[in-house]
Amino acid sequence: MPTYSVIAKRFVDLMVVIVLLAILFPLLLLTAILIKCTSPGPIFYKQMRCGLYGRKFQLFKFRTMVEGAEDRLWEIRHLNEMNGPVFKMRNDPRTTALGSFLRKSSIDELPQLWNVIKGEMSIVGPRAPLPEEVQYYVEKQRRRLSVKPGITCLWQVSGRSEIDFNRWIELDLHYIDNWSFWLDIRIMLKTIPAVFTGRGAC
Repeated sequence: MPTYSVIAKRFVDLMVVIVLLAILFPLLLLTAILIKCTSPGPIFYKQMRCGLYGRKFQLFKFRTMVEGAEDRLWEIRHLNEMNGPVFKMRNDPRTTALGSFLRKSSIDELPQLWNVIKGEMSIVGPRAPLPEEVQYYVEKQRRRLSVKPGITCLWQVSGRSEIDFNRWIELDLHYIDNWSFWLDIRIMLKTIPAVFTGRGAC
């Protein structure tokens, strides 16, 4: 991606974040209150992810699981419904009642707007992988790390967990090889119905 495109994309990211925060602030506040009132534990879930060129950063989400959920992953890892190094499971027993709704509606992703402000993420781009996933990437898959990760992407608007890992990678590489502002706009517009239908969310 040319330097001027990177700068322009960053400018658009910040403009979109400002608009979204102005519109969504009441929802963000209400969600934080509900999380605090319905289950013990912090409001936000912080997890180490890999960003541009594999640089590690702390990704923010609203907490959707019981406290200590990561320590229980070994108990259900054999129930993984996704091929490749990614763990995905519908009806994860670690998810709280409110968390299931937040995941289905993608509201849990909204704190990543802070990651966009910090410059660690973009509004549109490949999903930010876990470091333990990246260590299993083959050379072709590592190209996902050549752009900033995004809150939404082609995977997000194409079925999410209904898509296997190999197709997921293909969609990310297609995005990287064919990037344009028009493609970003199309993905953002398609994200709205994808969120409302909850297709492939888990």
